Amino acid sequence: MNIALFGYGRMGRLIEQIALERQHRIVAIKDIDRPEIDYTQVEIGIDFSSPEAAAENVLCCLEKGIPVISGTTGWLDKFEEVVEVCQREKGAFLYASNFSLGVNIFFALNTRLAQLMDARKEYEADIEEIHHIHKVDAPSGTAITLAEDIIANSRYQEWKLNEGSGNTIPIHSKRMDEVPGTHQVRYSSSIDDIEIRHTAHNRNGFALGAVVAAEWLMGKTGVFSMKDVLNLG
Repeated sequence: MNIALFGYGRMGRLIEQIALERQHRIVAIKDIDRPEIDYTQVEIGIDFSSPEAAAENVLCCLEKGIPVISGTTGWLDKFEEVVEVCQREKGAFLYASNFSLGVNIFFALNTRLAQLMDARKEYEADIEEIHHIHKVDAPSGTAITLAEDIIANSRYQEWKLNEGSGNTIPIHSKRMDEVPGTHQVRYSSSIDDIEIRHTAHNRNGFALGAVVAAEWLMGKTGVFSMKDVLNLG
C-alpha cells in the first residue's frame, strides 16, 4: 500500500515503522509543520492527528476517492458528516477509538458482561482509565466506547467524568508517567466485585492494529469498525 500519514507524533512514527516492516510505503506525511501534501500516489490514509484536524483530513481523503482510517479521538461531533460524505462518494472509512487487537476483543467481553450484569441490580458499574501525562483528552476514547457499549446493553443511560450513580456510569481518568493505556470495567456490590481489565505494555499494538485495519479496508466500500476487521459481529 502507498500510505499517507496524517499526524506524525509518536503514534505516526510507530505506524510508519510497522508499515515499512510489512512492506508498505509512506508516500506522504501531513503534520503541523507539513500542512500540504501531494495525494497523487496515495492509496490509503491513516489519521492519528488531532481533534481539530481529523475531520478535515478524513473528508479530504473521501472527496479524493481515497479510503481512510482514523484513530483520532475528540472529533466525533462531525462523525455523521463524515459518514454522509463517505456514502455519497461511495468511499471507504474506518474509525476506531482504539486499534489494538486486544482492546477490541476486550470491547466484545465488555458488551457480553454488560448483558449478563443487567439483571443484577445489586451491582454498580464504573470505569477507570489510566494514560500517560501527554494525553490531552479525558476520558479516553476507549473508555467512552466501553461506557457506550454498556449503555447499549443495560439499564445505564449516560456516563459522566469522575461522577455517577443510579443510571449514570462514572469514568475515572488518571494521568500517570508514561503509561501506554490501562482500562478497567468493574461491577461492585456489598458482597463482591467483578472486574475485567486491559493493560497495554507499549504502543505497538495500537500501531499494528491500525496497519492491519488499513490492509483490510483496501478494496472495500462503506463505513466500518474494528468489529468488522476482527469479525466480532
